[in-house]
Amino acid sequence: MKVILLKDVRGVGMHGEIKNVADGYAINGLFPKKLAEAATEEKIAQYEAKKAEVQAEAAKEEEQLDNKVSALRGKKVTISARATEKGGLFKAVHEKDVAKAILGEHALAIGEECIKFPEPIKTVGEHVAMLSSKNNKAEFGVVVVATV
Repeated sequence: MKVILLKDVRGVGMHGEIKNVADGYAINGLFPKKLAEAATEEKIAQYEAKKAEVQAEAAKEEEQLDNKVSALRGKKVTISARATEKGGLFKAVHEKDVAKAILGEHALAIGEECIKFPEPIKTVGEHVAMLSSKNNKAEFGVVVVATV
């Protein structure tokens, strides 16, 4: 029997896949627990349409992320952090801090997973961060200033 999995099922497949399973397993195991539904032609068509819509949305988001990375190439962002007299930070600067600063200064929402540091930022001064998307990479300046 063909079924569309509504949730991940160990040993059978992942959410959204169309699988062939034994009739008894589907009727007595998957359907009562709402782990799957029967794969009729109508349901398969709905599933394929929804899948195409999700892929189109993902491609659109990826394109927007590429444009944001391109727009930020070579620019800088300033972050204030508590520091010692010698210039060492009490707390390292993380990706979420840079993402928040980008949103504040450049009005672009960049996910934390797109920001990478060649080395941890633990001192006051100018540092380099890498912004990356699937098709695009850019260097980005991070200036850390000390606050009292």
